[in-house]
Amino acid sequence: MSSHVEPLRAYLAVFGLLLLGTALTVGIAYVDLGALNTPVALVIAGLKATAVILVFMHVRHQSRLTWLFVAAGFVWFVILVSLTFVDALTRDLPLLEWS
Repeated sequence: MSSHVEPLRAYLAVFGLLLLGTALTVGIAYVDLGALNTPVALVIAGLKATAVILVFMHVRHQSRLTWLFVAAGFVWFVILVSLTFVDALTRDLPLLEWS
């Protein structure tokens, strides 16, 4: 098993990207985008997670089998989140009618 050592600049670049992503998320929270606030925040979070997975978890330099398992985990995550959103969107939410 070969190991690859990431250069310090890669870690610093991801650190800067994470700081920028956090600042963007906070900035977007103060902007009224209507229904797009949550999707924009999720896209930013996804980009940050991808950077962490590729650099800090060293997936970028791994075999295709590792990439396959990472992709399968991502697909499974998308399926679970999609089903959760569909469940939430298709429910009747009679707020405070039970009291």
